Amino acid sequence: MDAIDLALVELLRGNARLSYAELARQVGLSSPSVHDRVGKLETGGVIRGYRAEVEPEKVGLGVTALIGVVEDSNADTDDLLEAFRVLPEIESCYFMAGVESFLLKARVSTIGELERLIVQLGRIPGVASTRTSIALSTKWENRPQPLHPGQ
Repeated sequence: MDAIDLALVELLRGNARLSYAELARQVGLSSPSVHDRVGKLETGGVIRGYRAEVEPEKVGLGVTALIGVVEDSNADTDDLLEAFRVLPEIESCYFMAGVESFLLKARVSTIGELERLIVQLGRIPGVASTRTSIALSTKWENRPQPLHPGQ
């Protein structure tokens, strides 16, 4: 990735709805050149997708929880990951160092739904235990970090 690719990624992280013409204007290239570069960034896996960012509470997902999962000693990590992946309530999954093998970020409508999810997680073969923290509010999330050349 060169400096223009980095600039395109930064611009799209700020507003993924910018037109190729506007991107081209801001980086000093033609629209077809920008279109080609963005296409290469997409096929190369640098840009993984585009999505609408919504306010969770306004779409009925007012409860956010962080769930630590302790893997039992006989667990198959790939099987656990697949079991987590099929649960639509799980928004993010992080593999962790420490006692807990995974940290899951979940969003649900109610505490009752969170309880059902925790029970469901506990029944997955390979899950030894869970530990849940409930977010009282979200001050910010998904804040893009500055890009550095060479990444």
